[in-house]
Amino acid sequence: TLNTTGAFRFEAQQVGAETVLAQIVRMVETAQGAKLPIQALVDRITGWFVPVVMGVAVLTFAVWYLFAPDPALGMALVAAVSVLIIACPCAMGLATPTSIMVGVGRAAELGVLFRKGEALQALQGVKVIAFDKTGTLTAGRPELTDLNVADGFAEDDVLALVAAVEGQSEHPVARAMVEAAAGRGLSVARPEDFTSVPGKGVAGVVAGRRIEVGADRYMADLGHDVAVFAEDAARLGDEGKTPLYAAIEGQLAAVIAVADPIKPTTAAAIQAMHSLGLKVAMITGDNRRTAEAVAHLLGIDEVHAEVMPDGKVAAINALKAGGRRVAFVGDGVNDAPALASADVGLAVGGGADVAIESADVVLTGGDLRGAVSAIGLSRATMTNIRQNLAWAFGYNVLLIPVAAGVLYPAFGYMLSPMLAAGAMALSSVSVVLNALRLRAFKTHIHGAAQ
Repeated sequence: TLNTTGAFRFEAQQVGAETVLAQIVRMVETAQGAKLPIQALVDRITGWFVPVVMGVAVLTFAVWYLFAPDPALGMALVAAVSVLIIACPCAMGLATPTSIMVGVGRAAELGVLFRKGEALQALQGVKVIAFDKTGTLTAGRPELTDLNVADGFAEDDVLALVAAVEGQSEHPVARAMVEAAAGRGLSVARPEDFTSVPGKGVAGVVAGRRIEVGADRYMADLGHDVAVFAEDAARLGDEGKTPLYAAIEGQLAAVIAVADPIKPTTAAAIQAMHSLGLKVAMITGDNRRTAEAVAHLLGIDEVHAEVMPDGKVAAINALKAGGRRVAFVGDGVNDAPALASADVGLAVGGGADVAIESADVVLTGGDLRGAVSAIGLSRATMTNIRQNLAWAFGYNVLLIPVAAGVLYPAFGYMLSPMLAAGAMALSSVSVVLNALRLRAFKTHIHGAAQ
């Protein structure tokens, strides 16, 4: 923002290392410097590599010195030195970290931040990806769509009382009701008492009247029979809307429906997940009819509905049945335990701080196509690492014997130490060049590159 015509005073609450940009840079640097599990195997092999090469060089010198034609000492020295020069632990050491650095950097360009480098390897083995619904699959901005009142109640009166109680809640559904009341120009009182029951609803006292608003399970807990609105609730659920109920002074007063629009890119992202061979699941607190309507619309394979906030971890564990690796994508405070318990947790940027802190990966733009990019890039990076390792090990296995002189008896060829030095340098350069190919990685969704 540029201020060009006036003056103002402002307070910077986060500067320098505390800014969002600085935090993003730190996350990328940390991920780029991480050691993947595959690197532990490489480290063990590399630890044996130097003494083995030294032993091969000594053996080469001894064999040539004892059995080579004159001048045996010169040939023995050339062969032994060539072995020491051509052996390249550098290529093996560079194979993994170069791919990680390029892969994580490319991910950041695509709006995917790997908070933990290990997630880069873990994502490639994911078989199931589960999504929270509100704020993840949907925009997180529910709107009031229906308000059907029971006999003896007026719509505006019920909405004003409901908005008064919901005004104390930070839930997106609560905001939808408050905004609907404001849109009708209704006067909303301040409640005298307020109680929130996570995953169920809210209650309060407004102008001396007890108001209770929530899901059917909350009404059941309170002893209210919602059967009178069963037909309306079924219809609303089939339309993908979330039916809620309001009770005034112990009497069921209305069924209220809110609808949260699905993000424009969600369907394409889920279709791309299927093309990657993944099963897609949804874990939500919505009633089953609404959840299944949304799942049918988006082509989601498995639905866990009416899940309380503390039940999402159990749902993740159920998805892990049979040894399947599970990734979970969420954005809210109640998603944090599930993000932590999944094999890989992906937090939607702009969500709750605790969700982001619990996740392994952050999708900065809130676009679920970022999850497709993360999985695709994970697979591409691990493939790149395997190519690098195959080249590094293959190079040493093939050329160390050549440097030792195995071709001399049949072809009379001895490798020059100068050529050995060139081959050694080329092996490291080849690994780096192969890793840099990841910069060209693109995610294709419906043929359009992201």
